[in-house]
Amino acid sequence: MKKAVSVILTAAMTASLVACGNAGGGETAGGNTGTSQAAGSGMKVAMITDYGDITDQSFNQTTYEACKAYSEANGTGFTYYKPEGDSDAERVAMIDKAVADGYNVVVMPGYAFAGAINETAETYPDVKFVALDVSEYDLEGDSSDFNGKTYDNVFSAVYREELPGYMAGYAAVKMGYTKVGFLGGMAVPAVIRFGYGFVQGADAAAAETGAAVEINYAYGNQFYGDSDITAAMDTWYQGGTEVVFACGGGIFTSAAEAAQKTGGKVIGVDVDQAATIDGSYGSGMTITSATKGLQATVQTLLTAIASDKWSEYAGQIKTLGLVSADDMSQNYVGLAPSTVWTDGFSEADYKKLVSDMVSGKITVSDDSSAEQPTATTAKINFQGNIK
Repeated sequence: MKKAVSVILTAAMTASLVACGNAGGGETAGGNTGTSQAAGSGMKVAMITDYGDITDQSFNQTTYEACKAYSEANGTGFTYYKPEGDSDAERVAMIDKAVADGYNVVVMPGYAFAGAINETAETYPDVKFVALDVSEYDLEGDSSDFNGKTYDNVFSAVYREELPGYMAGYAAVKMGYTKVGFLGGMAVPAVIRFGYGFVQGADAAAAETGAAVEINYAYGNQFYGDSDITAAMDTWYQGGTEVVFACGGGIFTSAAEAAQKTGGKVIGVDVDQAATIDGSYGSGMTITSATKGLQATVQTLLTAIASDKWSEYAGQIKTLGLVSADDMSQNYVGLAPSTVWTDGFSEADYKKLVSDMVSGKITVSDDSSAEQPTATTAKINFQGNIK
């Protein structure tokens, strides 16, 4: 069955945005731990991890904490499941187990759940599936004809990663960094959009400032750091790279380990990673993070389900991005509050950048089809997969 083409977030979803606070998670393994169930409530939420686990300090952890915070605040049942490996079959097995255990809302972070959704959505028509970052391309493949059909019990949110990517690249150059790097995880559309947006932003700032900007660009071909990727980052930093946008789950560890040796800087991704990176590798290492509203999305959807408003979201894939130039809390992408503002790029400069994007004065391409990024002013050193 085909899925819907992505559409822009509606005002109704914006109006239903609920702020989400972090909640500490004590569990370290999946399956029926730490659950609670409000008397008379039929809503039970299961979160299934993608690559990594709930301590990845990125996509999984943020989704887990959002589900847990909602469930604790509202007395709904909650647990999480961790697949034994990285395959559709193992993700399907966890969905099967969650349903067998009585969970009727399943939250899944990451594009890799596309195959599992295709295999289970029609099998469990009474289960509500909430997917993050699963696009129509993931569900249908490159040969899709996008005929507009969808699963009635699935909602997926995708994000305009090119926008916070642009912001991060623009901010880094305006802050005075002229030798910057992009380290992506796997070259999947979301990561590519982050990277190509980063290049566009750095290139625009280079044109404005007249600075000679150089951009190292590579993918680690995985979503975690290791000694090989750290060695590549050592080469970057020791060769003069000043700041690296580490974009791919736990891959930030390799950038941070290398940065620590030279006093270099790092840009986080998806969530505000400043506390995590600075706490482990050195105060002031993280100059900003390019973020998505994962917590807000989870809270919005769980609230809608509990309020019997699931029909407003079911069967849709929505693209979430910038909503307001005045109220940053309404936006689903942006720079983290922990951004280290400077004379070159102040908070006022950031607000103006967002305003120019909302108004259309600044446009950012979301095309991820090119084999490598291009720039008109900055120099790009494209290295492809370094592993």
